[in-house]
Amino acid sequence: MLTIRLQRIGRTNDPSFRLVLIESKRAPRSGSFKEILGSYDPRHKANTKLNSERISYWLSKGATTSVTVHNLLVGAKIVSGKTKPIVPAPKAKPAEAEKPTA
Repeated sequence: MLTIRLQRIGRTNDPSFRLVLIESKRAPRSGSFKEILGSYDPRHKANTKLNSERISYWLSKGATTSVTVHNLLVGAKIVSGKTKPIVPAPKAKPAEAEKPTA
């Protein structure tokens, strides 16, 4: 399955991101993406560039988006709908010691 997600590029403490089309099983930093669909600079919002035609094409072919990319596309009015909440992964609870039952 193909996914549109962010790939971090840029220097240390100066993040910028690419929107890439990649297999969902691969890591974004692996470099084996299919296509670059745009760029996103969180520090300078005016530098955001999205290729809306290609993004719409891949979404019509069944590609999914990450939550952050979905919210970015809703803000750019490429995708209609509401933004999704970004929920952090649940923390693993430490195994409780077995309590002897009396």
